[in-house]
Order: sequence, then C-alpha cells, then structure tokens
Amino acid sequence: MWIGWIEFDILLGDVHSLKEKRSVLRPVLAEVKRRFDVSVTEAGLQDQYRRTVIGVGLVAADRAHLVDVLAAVERFMAARPELELLSARQRELRSDD
Repeated sequence: MWIGWIEFDILLGDVHSLKEKRSVLRPVLAEVKRRFDVSVTEAGLQDQYRRTVIGVGLVAADRAHLVDVLAAVERFMAARPELELLSARQRELRSDD
C-alpha cells in the first residue's frame, strides 16, 4: 500500500476578506475531491485572506497510480485562474517503510 500527499502554497487573486477566501476555495476543494477521489483540506494560513496551504492526500495500491493522481491534481491546481501556485511539495511512502 502507498500513501501520498501533496501540499500547495497558494496566493489568491482579488480577495479582500476571509469570507471571500472561503467563497473562492470551497468550490475548488469540492471539485478536487469530486474529480480525483482524494482527501483535500485547507491545511494552513487560515487567518490570512490572500494566502493558503491546501493539502491533498491519497492511499493507493501501487505507486504508479498514486503518482499519476497527484500529478493530475497539481496540473488542475496550476490551471485554476483564481489561484497562483507558489509551490508544491509532494511525498510518497510505502506502508512498510
């Protein structure tokens, strides 16, 4: 079994409050979960309205599937016009490591 996650450091565009931040992030997070069948959450910088950290996690039977899904999620996030992807950090672990 393989466990993988990717963390995105994101700058939001024209957002001026935490309420606006939630209205931008909520549909993005829902679409990532629906499209890729992964766990996703805002994992940091919740008190800043223009920055956020989004974490995506996945458990898979083989590493190839895990890497493919996480790469697809990264491409999806990078293509979103309302988000500026500052960095992405990815990690994979085998369950017996």
